[in-house]
Amino acid sequence: MLITPALVYFVVFLLYPAGAALYYSFTDWNLRSPAEWVGLQNYSDLLFEDVKFPHFWKSVQVTIQYTLIAVPLTLITALGQALLINAIRRGSNLFRLLLFLPVVTAEAAVGAIWRWLYDPQYGLINAIIGLFGIPKQNWLNTPELVIPALAFIAAWQCGISMIIYLAGLKGIPDSIREASIIDGAGPVQRFWKVVVPMLRPTTFYLVVTGVIAALQVFGLVYVIFSGGGGRSVTGGPEQSGLMYVLHLYLFAFRYDAMGAACAMSFLLFLLIMIVTALQFKFIKQEAA
Repeated sequence: MLITPALVYFVVFLLYPAGAALYYSFTDWNLRSPAEWVGLQNYSDLLFEDVKFPHFWKSVQVTIQYTLIAVPLTLITALGQALLINAIRRGSNLFRLLLFLPVVTAEAAVGAIWRWLYDPQYGLINAIIGLFGIPKQNWLNTPELVIPALAFIAAWQCGISMIIYLAGLKGIPDSIREASIIDGAGPVQRFWKVVVPMLRPTTFYLVVTGVIAALQVFGLVYVIFSGGGGRSVTGGPEQSGLMYVLHLYLFAFRYDAMGAACAMSFLLFLLIMIVTALQFKFIKQEAA
């Protein structure tokens, strides 16, 4: 009886929608007419028919590129912030709050702010780099710059990773630090020989969760490239910002292919499972 509310929530809002999506992934359905069973046709068309469902593999490529850049950049930024806060004696709570604010800020507001920051004519970033003699860049309309620009936003929103790294730093025993100092280890040596190895479980957790989050990024990209109109979003110039979940959304609500969108969701599910399993296998081999 005590767990009934949780069970009802799980069945109604998680298990049933997942089961329904799995069923509709084997159908041709546009939300207006009854679903027609087509078997594995959606999966086959997505993987092998780029004409019927365009830019599927482009979205996979863009998402993987974003993940490979955003996850390491986010972890480096988060660890740097955690080290700085851990070294501050006064005001650490204030800086922790300020650095965590981007996480709780609405994605619509974040997207609007960064669209202005990346504005080629009046953006603050171009104004700053102009002080160093660097020409203005059209960040969100140059295919080569779109992924790094989006990854930089992800690193800016590293508050959760920073808090977890900070907890990991607090968990390193003072005796180990003191022993390394007595042995003559300098700050750089203590970082690489003490801090990094002791934070390995924390880093592994953040890599796994960071990769999963990066593969599912949607809201921020949608706001940045929507141009103020939901159905006008295309993922930037030459689809250079066409993330996988954004493309999934387009299949569902622009191409009237909800069945294919459901199939895309389960292909993403399989990809996440494979990537996560490989990460666990790698860390086990490294530990052995």
